[in-house]
Amino acid sequence: MMLEGKKLVIFDLDGTLLDTVGLWNEIDRELISTFGTQPAPDLKTIQTERDRIINDAQDAHPYITYCEYLKVRYATPLDAQSLYDERYRIADDFLVNRVDYKPSAPEFLKALKARGLKLAVASTTRGKNVEIYRTKNHRILEKAPFDEMFEVVYSRNDAEHIKPDPEIHLRLMREFNVTPQECLIFEDSLVGVQAAKAAAVECAVIYDMYSDDDRQEINQLANYQFDNFSAVLEAIEASK
Repeated sequence: MMLEGKKLVIFDLDGTLLDTVGLWNEIDRELISTFGTQPAPDLKTIQTERDRIINDAQDAHPYITYCEYLKVRYATPLDAQSLYDERYRIADDFLVNRVDYKPSAPEFLKALKARGLKLAVASTTRGKNVEIYRTKNHRILEKAPFDEMFEVVYSRNDAEHIKPDPEIHLRLMREFNVTPQECLIFEDSLVGVQAAKAAAVECAVIYDMYSDDDRQEINQLANYQFDNFSAVLEAIEASK
């Protein structure tokens, strides 16, 4: 029943289709370690602080705001833009060689394509990262290349406002000429589910351990909850 009447399925990337949230914690810990001013905190603390800063940011460049926070917090002489550039220099190897789909995600994407559904990505990941996934990450290219799976892939660069603002979802519905009832959104985080709800679109949550702090609210807002994509495939098969 989840796919009944649906024409467009929209996916988040980090934490939903791709197993990346933990990698960004490691990237930020490596960045903080280069400052040499204080020991890097544990990975959970890094994630909590990053999420708080990014979600509360009121400007168009939340990751620059995050780097401004790092500059003050760790008393580094580098300016925010330099920290931002260094963060993504460290990230390049992770993005090319270590990022992978979550288990059974490629099979699920192919199953949806076989049903004739249109697939799209709406991510707050910056455009350069998405381009690496699309053209350089051999795991993604071997299993389910973006160019073959998705009609369109929108990144942080394609929206003025990021989630929980529904801007990017509303744009996709206009472009595909579909109603909210004809869409389904897959997310993992609270801000992602909030964006789906603000767009009046049904939302299915894929479990990601890094969103556990918001688990109760996520499950209250989401229409469907799944431990993994294997469970989604089973649910679809059972509904035939």
